[in-house]
Amino acid sequence: MFGGSAACRTLRPRPHSMPGSSFRSNVANVLVIGTGAAGLRAAIAAHQAGSEVVVVGKRRRDDAHTVLAAGGINAALGTVDPQDSWQQHFGDTLREGYFLADPRVVELLAREAPAAVLELADWGAPFARTADGRLDQRFFGAHRWRRTCYAGDWTGRAILRTLTSKVADLGLTVIDDQYVSQLLVADGTCFGALAFDLETGERTVFLADAVVLAAGGHTRIWRRSSSRRDENTGDGMYLALRAGCRLADMELVQFHPTGMVAPEEAAGTLVTEAVRGEGGQLKNALGERFMARYDPERMELSTRDRVALANYTEIAEGRGGPHGGVFLDISHLGKDAILEKLPRMYRQFLEYQMLDISREPMEVAPTAHYSMGGVVVDPDSHATDVAGLYAVGEVAAGLHGANRLGGNSLAETVVFGRRAGEAAAEYSASRDLQLRARDVVRAADEELSSFIRPGSEFARPLQRALRDTMWEHCGVVRDQAGLQHGLDRVAELRQLAGEVDVRPSSEGYADLAHALDLRASLLAAEATLLGALARRESRGAHQRRDFPQLDTDLRVNFRTRLDGTSHLTIDAQPVPPVPPDLASWTQSGEVLGVAGRLLE
Repeated sequence: MFGGSAACRTLRPRPHSMPGSSFRSNVANVLVIGTGAAGLRAAIAAHQAGSEVVVVGKRRRDDAHTVLAAGGINAALGTVDPQDSWQQHFGDTLREGYFLADPRVVELLAREAPAAVLELADWGAPFARTADGRLDQRFFGAHRWRRTCYAGDWTGRAILRTLTSKVADLGLTVIDDQYVSQLLVADGTCFGALAFDLETGERTVFLADAVVLAAGGHTRIWRRSSSRRDENTGDGMYLALRAGCRLADMELVQFHPTGMVAPEEAAGTLVTEAVRGEGGQLKNALGERFMARYDPERMELSTRDRVALANYTEIAEGRGGPHGGVFLDISHLGKDAILEKLPRMYRQFLEYQMLDISREPMEVAPTAHYSMGGVVVDPDSHATDVAGLYAVGEVAAGLHGANRLGGNSLAETVVFGRRAGEAAAEYSASRDLQLRARDVVRAADEELSSFIRPGSEFARPLQRALRDTMWEHCGVVRDQAGLQHGLDRVAELRQLAGEVDVRPSSEGYADLAHALDLRASLLAAEATLLGALARRESRGAHQRRDFPQLDTDLRVNFRTRLDGTSHLTIDAQPVPPVPPDLASWTQSGEVLGVAGRLLE
């Protein structure tokens, strides 16, 4: 362990060999892990606060998971509906999350989202505008007013391109194709991470005063998922657990109501909520507009958990289509309007199915879409339990409760990305010495090397087995027997994972990445199953067939952590109270009892 002067720490990071090691090192004030919107916004904030920043990501920096966020970003601007306010945004988010979100996190999002969205527009984000030049806003499900700003149905890609351009203008160091195998922690303080290049296998120790983890969620561990291959495998959550953090509400996973069902290679691919926001209608195989049975007032613009459960019920009761889905019809909007508002969806169905959605309905079904739980963080700074480590974006818990409102995830990335970046920079500036622990680095390096070995199993089939297990036993509707079977199966798969064959070749180090993804996914799955077993009620996206009613005594966050023997433990923590001056904004509308009526 050794340190350097403040002057040394402000030099631009540069790679150099570390004496007596098989890896290189890279030194910065702040390390950001993840090149999605949350990571890039954190990097910009840390740089603007005076820190030298290095950003690393598994994917190309303009192709992070953010590009799949299609429909929009929320901010109470009142452009179309002047009655809107940040307080109403607060109330909608907390209420429709079934009061499991941290009220402070929700308040910060609602207050700061307007400035964050206007900032993106100032940086060049091509949001749709009204005739008078203001940012246009569309309806999204369960929002009282139109508060979702958008760029067609490719809003996430538009935002990521804007942030990527801003990062380039500022001259920040971004390194693609880096897989982080372990966070480096000594004496309860994070001082960097070990990573390897996915093409060459070259290892780098990234040393930093502070680390911002923005590595996404764990929804790819379900068979039907809106995530792409090799992303959202739970690796960020695994890294945090191993570092000493707690996870919260891992059982609260959002199943988006509308994912593609065919062809098989595209099954689960997102059909954006913008389709329903623009007037799309859901119908069953009998031609019935069935949401009238489940939420007659809001119909297709009900909350995602209700629409997903309604779709699931129609399919389960035999009123589904030929591919096991229901039908989403936007053809009445007309081709010109569809190409203006939903160009990505139009092309997506043409590409995969040769289906013209301006003439025919889409067949859709629920798909695992968003991790509403994640790393426990401080509401204001997004600091974790580990000194010097921050977590932001889908990897973090606290904002969404038991049901995420569409459009809040992109707002979360920029609001809390900025806050985490600023907090990390402030922490770095307060350090007189930069922590380094050679024994920790050496152990991480040796552990990574231990995965390269011949074996009797391959990671891909085991990943598929896990995804099948989670889909069957921890999907839209769950019960005690299925969840326990899922836990038993995860234990079996963990044993098999110890025999995975990893032999890097001229094709790169993908085998090693798959083995590490599997390791992470198994732990994330276990945490999810434990939380689902503990939550003996139906609330939001968590539906228990054997406990169909909401339990008012379970307004708690279930938190998991690794104990000293590397076993997960779980406990319950009451949700903080709603500030008295904001309580009235959470009262309108009914959020309880729907799941019970559907599941009984």
